[in-house]
Amino acid sequence: MIKKFIRKILGVKNDRDPTEPVILGPEEHKIDPKNVSANAVRVTQTLQEAGYKAFVVGGAVRDLLLGVKPKDFDIATDATPEQVKRLFRRAFIIGRRFQIVHVMFGQDLLEVTTFRGNGSDNAPKDEHGRVLRDNSFGPQHEDAARRDFTINAMYYDPATQSVLDYHGGIEDIRAKTLRIIGMPEARYREDPVRMLRVVRFAAKLGFTIEPTTRAPIPVMAPLIDNVPAARVFDEMLKLLLSGHALACLKELRSAGLHHGLLPLLDVVLEQPIGMKFVTLALESTDGRVKAGKGVSPGFLFASLLWHQVLEKWNAYRAAGESPIPALHLAADDVLETQTDNLALQRRIATDMRDIWAMQPRFERRTGRAPYKLLEHPRFRAGYDFLLLRCASGELPAEIGEWWTEFYDAEGGERERLVAAANTREREGGGPAKKRRPRRGPRKSNGEGAPATQGAGGGEE
Repeated sequence: MIKKFIRKILGVKNDRDPTEPVILGPEEHKIDPKNVSANAVRVTQTLQEAGYKAFVVGGAVRDLLLGVKPKDFDIATDATPEQVKRLFRRAFIIGRRFQIVHVMFGQDLLEVTTFRGNGSDNAPKDEHGRVLRDNSFGPQHEDAARRDFTINAMYYDPATQSVLDYHGGIEDIRAKTLRIIGMPEARYREDPVRMLRVVRFAAKLGFTIEPTTRAPIPVMAPLIDNVPAARVFDEMLKLLLSGHALACLKELRSAGLHHGLLPLLDVVLEQPIGMKFVTLALESTDGRVKAGKGVSPGFLFASLLWHQVLEKWNAYRAAGESPIPALHLAADDVLETQTDNLALQRRIATDMRDIWAMQPRFERRTGRAPYKLLEHPRFRAGYDFLLLRCASGELPAEIGEWWTEFYDAEGGERERLVAAANTREREGGGPAKKRRPRRGPRKSNGEGAPATQGAGGGEE
């Protein structure tokens, strides 16, 4: 009875001995060996031939079981980092909190970790219980118990094509359920980033978060404030570039995790124009990720934080500042706050500032101004951003249409467009009149830019 009670607390769903895995053969798990990286097979084979255990582990096994070809392959072994390093010509031990080995084959990088043991009780922690450093090693069943979710705690051996499942992960995959291993409160306290990970996996995989796994999140969400900002930013970037960013942000709000990550995002999403703008930006980002196209983090964060900039910009202008200086002041205010909150890299912050600073210039369509703007190295990013503003209703659609026509045009056609803009300005402005049918707008690629160009913030 005591064993049953303990297993119930730890999330073990039956009386099976957690030190002994369920072993699934090819007929049961149906993993296609063709989806397994040749380099992952090479690493496991090299380790096994040297007398060590070695398995593909974690998210790669989860994806293989779902019939998806993984982007990354992680390896788990009973060899120590030093023993792993000696077996491969290009291998590097990295990490302080958790030591891992990066094994390189050309541009292909594989992470190799040593089985972790149950040494976290004695590992150094901060005052909130977050594990600061833990490099204690142990047997495979303890390594499985140390992993976050049941669906990420399975091991695949390419040599035997068998899957080792210690915590009922295969059942949860079939039930489309996300379940944390052990007591949720303790696991979130050890590493608060797990709360972000469960939200990302739920949105990405379309899984349901098991009730006891979900219940503590709203209460424990403030613990994320104790995690280094750079690590939170990395996890947020994974979330936003998952191909399911919009679903992830909705799940963040539902779980009570959005506060402090993207401050005021909940307010923006409650404003009709702001909600439409952010939704369009995230939908276009998701579309590009799913199509295998590049996305600029600078463009993405410029979109998410634009309405904070816009609010401050309007306030500075109302206080008497000229439009351009007012915009720069607004951008400074937002970036100063968000650089601390999100650990924005300087390159990303620079891209964001460039995108925002170009916006007033799109409203000047006379003289040489359009030609100069077209030569800006980040023009594509600014143009994509302008079209989002027009599509959301923030600006008249005519402005975006004029710039699309100007962008597509050549030589004399561009001169005609600028001349028409000059005439309208002399006559007191007003929306552009259609002179003649365009050659046809290029097909949108989801960021508002022509499909023949690389959009998503000007990335080719």
